[in-house]
Amino acid sequence: MDIKKPKGIWKTKWHPAFVDAFRQELFDYWDSLEFKDNHPLAREALEIDLLIIKKSKDLTIDKNIARIFRADNIIEYKSPADYLAFKDYLKVYAYANLYAAITPGVDFADITLTFVERRYPRTLLQYLTRTRGYTTEETSPGIYLVAGDYLPIQIIESGKLSDQENLWLKSLRKEPLPVVNVNSILDTARNLGDKAQLSAYLYVLMKEHPEVFLEAENMARARHETFEEVFTRAGLIPEWIERGRAQGLEQGRVQGLEQGLESAARNALAKGLPIDVIHDITGLDIQTIEQWCQAQHHQLKP
Repeated sequence: MDIKKPKGIWKTKWHPAFVDAFRQELFDYWDSLEFKDNHPLAREALEIDLLIIKKSKDLTIDKNIARIFRADNIIEYKSPADYLAFKDYLKVYAYANLYAAITPGVDFADITLTFVERRYPRTLLQYLTRTRGYTTEETSPGIYLVAGDYLPIQIIESGKLSDQENLWLKSLRKEPLPVVNVNSILDTARNLGDKAQLSAYLYVLMKEHPEVFLEAENMARARHETFEEVFTRAGLIPEWIERGRAQGLEQGRVQGLEQGLESAARNALAKGLPIDVIHDITGLDIQTIEQWCQAQHHQLKP
């Protein structure tokens, strides 16, 4: 089946998915870490992409992407369509100074900086080595440790990370995604149940790689499961589906359910999910969903 992704209508929101991915990478340390995405530094629009705080400064994290971590760890993320520039380094370094200056109990010496980019971070590495005079070392595939600054600094090339060790970050990409990655992600989420907290992450994967999820559906059907059953058991049916179904059931067994499903489908379109995926999840007619999609697209035109 040829799946066409909507173009120019809904922009993929990579940052919430990145936060979900980083949380999963450090799943073994959840109880010892505090995750604060889009952490505000002041009343103005100054936000750190991701701030990870150790609840105990003595905690040692045996994970390739977090071995440099100290008490307060500032992370800057660039989506697959973006890249790290020298201005990103200057901005994040300034954030570190401001964060230490205005946050009670924070010592500048306990801060680390992490920059994450999908591709080889050539621009930033050249700036740090040629302009700043720092040295860099690739301590493990895709992880570059920067020496020469007061703060510990690392740059992560997520596209070079290992599928085995960094499944969550490595799968956050626009290039073709192996179905084995999707199955591993769904299996892990199924085992986690309510603790999964992967809605933003899965929205992005389903939006960027709908054909892989349909392949996963076909594999599920071979086990006499429907696509919806797989996602429901894994706790991955998005909240808008649950709300839609709940509304429908409250309004009546037939008419109410249809209204609930229509509301769910319209919300799914607004979030950028492909029409075929919405059809598989809700069971609604494809032509009807396409008409709603065209209507929403028309409303978005200036």
